[in-house]
Amino acid sequence: MTKFASRIKTIEISGIRKAFEAFSGEFFNLGLGEPDFDTPAHIKEAAMQALKSGFTSYTFNKGIEELREAISDKFRRDNDFVASSEEIIVTSGASEALHIAILSVVEKGDEVLIPDPGFVSFAALTKLAEGKPVGVPLSEDLTMSVEAVKEKLTAKTKALIINSPSNPTGAVESEENIKAIADLANDHHITVISDEVYEHLIYDGLKHISPARFSDEVITVNAVSKTYAMTGFRLGYLAAREEYVEQMLKIHQYIQACASSISQCAALAAITGPQECVAEMRKEFKRRRDFAVDALRDMGMEFITPKGAFYIFPHVNDEKEFVETQRRRRIIVTPGSAFGSRGKNHVRISYATSFEKLKQAFELMKETK
Repeated sequence: MTKFASRIKTIEISGIRKAFEAFSGEFFNLGLGEPDFDTPAHIKEAAMQALKSGFTSYTFNKGIEELREAISDKFRRDNDFVASSEEIIVTSGASEALHIAILSVVEKGDEVLIPDPGFVSFAALTKLAEGKPVGVPLSEDLTMSVEAVKEKLTAKTKALIINSPSNPTGAVESEENIKAIADLANDHHITVISDEVYEHLIYDGLKHISPARFSDEVITVNAVSKTYAMTGFRLGYLAAREEYVEQMLKIHQYIQACASSISQCAALAAITGPQECVAEMRKEFKRRRDFAVDALRDMGMEFITPKGAFYIFPHVNDEKEFVETQRRRRIIVTPGSAFGSRGKNHVRISYATSFEKLKQAFELMKETK
């Protein structure tokens, strides 16, 4: 008789966390996807005010009404689709939102199409739901084509996960691609789960497109973490038709009850407050991206220039050797195979760290090429 559930044996500790937590002391962290900026002052003030006023009890399971109304307005303004406050659940980070979205639609043996390479949680959360993750190979520009999705469709396909801008590649899906995939999913009665946490980190004049513009069979997942440098607040949210929300709320109630009351107040200030901080961070991330792109080109590395998020996904001859070489120089990078079979012999390099540390890290990296 085994002691632990078999579903746990199918997943491993995240390759991202492995790379990060193996270090102590001083190091250059180009592995973790976390903005190095401080949370803007007006957001921290809202959190402190919540504490001072004693707003420290449970909230409604779905989240406070003011925040859900603000998120509803944000979807209408930024994403061009309508979701009422009753069609929104505030969650403990986008991680919980993804978890309850997958659990609500996936049964044992169901297949979930995920980008390959794609974010580490997609496959793991599918396995925890006792589903089967099916990797969709990305195009040469690292986007997901409707043709590639079609080739992976079967009678068991239950859901499709889209992530734009993408972690780990930084690719941004076009409106044409998003609409074609949403239409295809509609035709085959497949639920689309759209991870949009990097939506405000897009460069070169491109625009973020939400699949929910084209279909109401979409669960939209987002968070304040990356946009407002609020990773530790653990505050995400999702939107979907009410029949989806009703099922996801059941899971949310039992595993979480509600998101942090203090974090909800901070998120309300973030979403409704001044947005200049977002533009400033995006401008700095673009400066870092441009620097990293030039530095890697000088090193002769091959990669697709990222259009969003804060990652570059270059090809290397041997990812284990490359990662270990950088480790000896106290530089953290994440092996590409952590993101799926087609990520092998790539590495994910994050430029979310400070410009000065980025420069120092690349100087060391050049010496170890």
